Amino acid sequence: MRAVPSYQNLLYEEADGVAVVTLNRPERLNAMDNTSCEELRALWAHLRYHDDVRCVILTAAGERAFSTGVDIGGSWKQPASPFMVDDPISAVGPKSNDYWRPVIAAVNGMAAAGAFYLLGEVEFIIAADHATFFDPHVSHGMPAVNEPMFMLQRMPLGEVMRMSLLGRHERMSAQRAFQIGLVQEVVPAAELMDAARWSAEAIASAPERLAVEATMRGLWTAQSTTLANAMNSGVAFLSLAGAVEEITEKARGIKEQTRIEPRIR
Repeated sequence: MRAVPSYQNLLYEEADGVAVVTLNRPERLNAMDNTSCEELRALWAHLRYHDDVRCVILTAAGERAFSTGVDIGGSWKQPASPFMVDDPISAVGPKSNDYWRPVIAAVNGMAAAGAFYLLGEVEFIIAADHATFFDPHVSHGMPAVNEPMFMLQRMPLGEVMRMSLLGRHERMSAQRAFQIGLVQEVVPAAELMDAARWSAEAIASAPERLAVEATMRGLWTAQSTTLANAMNSGVAFLSLAGAVEEITEKARGIKEQTRIEPRIR
């Protein structure tokens, strides 16, 4: 087993194929500074080679905020020239770091601005009933560009426009986020981690890791390209997940597999 690196701004634990990663700066509303960004990139790099983890829960400490994005008051630095962009937060998500195993976000409290770099790259989101989503950029005289682009992959255009243009004047509730498909489940705050663990453990119990990863790659590819291109890529994903003969044999053996009693959501 690979040793788990130590972090300053993250908490990490794992059990039964599930890792729980916690943004741990509650005194700063879990805003991300340069250290946080470096540690998130190091985390995904570590997990790429850690096959014991089959699913990740990404959450945050405290009940006030999942993350409010960039810690402007911290150690954030940008080059003086507009032609040189040093934006560490743009590459903090799992997909940006070539990590292709399932990540579930458990959102407690506010999720704003730079938090969308993370939420835009998770498989799905479970939110506490007091969670809110907003992008304050324009209220501070700054353009909201990259963050809403991430959200446009998960939300209707009108909703992204409204959130981006209203800035601090409005926050989207967890229930509204559920209605438009940004959030897949809303639970009381006390039940948030139990709900996330249930989904993560169910995913981790799948018998073939590559089958899960191929499913993810197929869906993300279809999200970012044409259906025809995605279908062509799908042939490669099926092949990488196993020989056609093996997949066919598994399909034939479905009746002999252990019965799973599904819950109704």
